[in-house]
Amino acid sequence: MEVISEASRHLGSELKAQHKNVRWKDIAGIGNILRHDYQRVDATIIWNAVNDDLPPLKAALLALKASLQ
Repeated sequence: MEVISEASRHLGSELKAQHKNVRWKDIAGIGNILRHDYQRVDATIIWNAVNDDLPPLKAALLALKASLQ
């Protein structure tokens, strides 16, 4: 999750605008919690991020990959 969070910060605003269903701020924010406030990490937060945030992110990245081929 930390790696995904950090990588999401380096994506261009154009890509993010094309995939508004991805909760970009939440993805970036979870990394901050994991890196700096890990005593506050709740398993429910992680579970929700995996179930709610990763599927749209995966779809956006697969679409990007397809457009580059």
